[in-house]
Amino acid sequence: MEPISNPYAPGAGTPPPELAGRDELRDKVRIALARVRLARPAKSVLMVGLRGVGKTVLLDRMREEAEAAGTQTLFVEAPEDRSLPAMLAPRLREALLKLSRHDRARDRAQRALRGLAGFARALKVKYEDIEVGVDFDPEPGLADNGDLEQDLTELLLAAGTAAREAGTALSLFVDELQYVDERELAALITALHRAAQRQSPVVLVGAGLPQLRARTGRAKSYAERLFDFPEIGALAPEAARRAIEKPARAEGVAITGDALQAILERTRLYPYFLQEWGMHAWDAAGASPIDLGDVERASATATAALDEGFFRVRFDRLTPSERRYLRAMAELGPGPHRSGDIARILERPVTSLGPTRSQLIAKGMVWSPSHGDTAFTVPLFDQFMQRIMPDDDWR
Repeated sequence: MEPISNPYAPGAGTPPPELAGRDELRDKVRIALARVRLARPAKSVLMVGLRGVGKTVLLDRMREEAEAAGTQTLFVEAPEDRSLPAMLAPRLREALLKLSRHDRARDRAQRALRGLAGFARALKVKYEDIEVGVDFDPEPGLADNGDLEQDLTELLLAAGTAAREAGTALSLFVDELQYVDERELAALITALHRAAQRQSPVVLVGAGLPQLRARTGRAKSYAERLFDFPEIGALAPEAARRAIEKPARAEGVAITGDALQAILERTRLYPYFLQEWGMHAWDAAGASPIDLGDVERASATATAALDEGFFRVRFDRLTPSERRYLRAMAELGPGPHRSGDIARILERPVTSLGPTRSQLIAKGMVWSPSHGDTAFTVPLFDQFMQRIMPDDDWR
């Protein structure tokens, strides 16, 4: 069929043609933001899930919906090599400049901008990567003590006051939160806690890998009471069918029942893989309807595309010892796996593998569902490891 009309959209954070199965969570966030604007209590939301479940897409859609409803938003993605102050400061400046355009909020927003100037100046020595434009001279005593926890609290409270004067709320949308240093994460949690106590209209909507829940708990023991942690996973079967069928139908193309079932089985209902299989099945089909033979042919090209892109980009970041560890996990299946079982495959003492496991957790490749267990953060990665390291040389 015509590839130009192919509706499917696999890609990092690329919006799918049909965002299926997430309406309940989107509504939950919408209600939380509306309550905060009315100075009513609402928990911040931290979505957790594996790679490929659509957390980034969902986070960006929620931000768009929040902006459409009149909420002032900022969006940042937390990379592994930048500090939280460096990520937040430029985006917060943009939000405050927008708030300063409201007549009622101008003075409060400008005061928050002075606080931001003091914040950046005081923390520049410790966080050298802070780079932010300064629109006003610092206000002495406002967010300029050089202590991240105290200064970030004062800064977000000042920004929340400006948002309240503008009749809105300030919503921080932060992706890949598991990469934020735990001390910096603790400072953010403290600031949000204080904002909630003061009924300041500041809220966080974040996303991260499953280990984020444990990291917030270690950072601040009260985090579990401050946040909701919805788990974002594979789609329900009906939502997965809709994600494949609806875009095709919009282009006047049908898909047979056995073809659709084959896609669901091969993708295990994960949104990213659904888009990949949908795209390749469309390209493999000569005409409507897409049938089982088309899906069978598409499976080879879809798997190759995932191996070269989605999986390989993660594999290439691994050291030889980390690759062997993951290959041993793959030998045991999808997981989770006990540390002792992995050590047995590698013929190594469990204690000697601790540093490698910790490095893999830090890189976001594995996580610990419970004490002594290790699981992949990337669905189907066990199959990829067996394909890319098929022989016994890895042992």
